Amino acid sequence: MNITKEKRLKRLKRHKGLRKKVIGNQDRPRLSVFRSLTNLYCQLIDDSSGKTLASASTLSKDLKGKLTYGGNTKAAEMVGVKIAEEAKKIGITKVVFDKGGYKFHGRVKALAESARANDLIF
Repeated sequence: MNITKEKRLKRLKRHKGLRKKVIGNQDRPRLSVFRSLTNLYCQLIDDSSGKTLASASTLSKDLKGKLTYGGNTKAAEMVGVKIAEEAKKIGITKVVFDKGGYKFHGRVKALAESARANDLIF
């Protein structure tokens, strides 16, 4: 087993344990984060009905033109602002943060802090 597959499996194991505790509902959905090497994705998910309420990523049409590269902290900050705007549109102010098994550091932290700065409460 190569190192990247092993790291991915460890992250998935951490995420599975985290998902037992972090559950979103209609009033307080789960803000789920996924990062790849080149992009960052996040969603507001209502786990009780199994629906995605809003999403934002570095591949979104309005962000894609502004970014030169989607895998850095500047891009993560812009995605955090975008998901906070989407949440305001549908009337959501409080969320549960699901960091997806990643450390709260770097791009994940930048996304969370920019969402908080734009009035999204964790």
